[in-house]
Amino acid sequence: MDFQLTDDQRALKAGMRELLERRFPRSRLRAAVDGEAERGAEVDRELWRELGAAGLFALRVPESAGGVGLGLPEVVLAFEEAGRALLPGPLAATELTAHLSAAGWLAGGGPAAGRWVAEGSAAGALVADGDAAAGWLADGGSAAGALVAGAVRGEAVVTALDQGGALVEHLASADAVLALGATAVEVIPAGAVARSAESIRSVDPATPLHRTAPHGAAPHGAAPHGAAPQREAPHGAAPQRVGPQRTSVAGAGASGTGASGAAATGAAASGLAARLRREAALLTAAQQLGSASRTVELAVEHAKRRTQFGRPIGAFQAVQHLCAGMLVRAESARSVVYAAAVTEEPGDIAAAKLLADEAAVRNARDCLQVHGGMGFTWEADVHLHLKRAWARAGQWQCAAEAEEELAAGLLSTVGACL
Repeated sequence: MDFQLTDDQRALKAGMRELLERRFPRSRLRAAVDGEAERGAEVDRELWRELGAAGLFALRVPESAGGVGLGLPEVVLAFEEAGRALLPGPLAATELTAHLSAAGWLAGGGPAAGRWVAEGSAAGALVADGDAAAGWLADGGSAAGALVAGAVRGEAVVTALDQGGALVEHLASADAVLALGATAVEVIPAGAVARSAESIRSVDPATPLHRTAPHGAAPHGAAPHGAAPQREAPHGAAPQRVGPQRTSVAGAGASGTGASGAAATGAAASGLAARLRREAALLTAAQQLGSASRTVELAVEHAKRRTQFGRPIGAFQAVQHLCAGMLVRAESARSVVYAAAVTEEPGDIAAAKLLADEAAVRNARDCLQVHGGMGFTWEADVHLHLKRAWARAGQWQCAAEAEEELAAGLLSTVGACL
């Protein structure tokens, strides 16, 4: 069995790296970080549209819908390069929303799409055109999915909210929020979430965070609450009122995970919300892998340039051992992340997130040690990798949750063998 990258995949990876080096060089990264206090770490809309035009959010969108028509492994390769460049923004949530929107889950008129039928001025009921358990749901009308229509092209920024009061990144810059409940998925106007959210200090200067009240997506077939609010359109577009308060997709006949990323077992692991959580964890792991690989490069480059006692510090065994350990962690994580992108198994994704988080955090720490005192300064980039790695390690699936997922898988395997 050959798990080597194909020529097309290598070209995609190289093209993504070249694009980011040209559109998001170190100078642009430093400008985003240094200007955080003045601009609140807002998502760069121009850069976001450039990424959309390059196809970053359309990799899994079918060619018939104007996308690239590739799969999850190719998205992982692109996100690895984004992590290497420390590209800020809610990349995973926007990609997931673009994929769902283009697949017909969030738009009216698609295969087996449901429709909202108004009951009074605000409430609605789901009327399915086929099997209601399939969970297709839409606003109906020409404005269906208006909040996420531009996600594929990078014209809309979508962040994510997991149930249980999880932290939300880049909420102030987002047009919509992809809310994952136990059994359902909702797309909510960002303004509706921001009204009850509290800004908190983030360890990563380029990742602003908000704490929200516990949120559970509406159960399957439930009507939205309250009147239809004024939806926030993407920057440059006129606001509009559309259908119900939320665009919602019920779970495909199965429950998702428990509160805020709790491990799902049995039938719960097959729900749409649970699948989206796993994909988000894998894409986050891919970004961690890119950061871990980049810190290896930074450490080796510095070890070659920096001299002590008349020779490069890379000639000393202690520094060599640090760099070798960093390389082993990065390559071990790469193997598992790539394998998980192919299998999409919950246990493989949990292992990928666990190893990628460890590689990103520990490699950044060792890279900082190789740099010595200058690694702690604001002018160096090492601390940015460490802070971003800390932030991502707590997103979607932390170490304890990944370990629980792996333990549940081992127990089920042992039980099947007995």
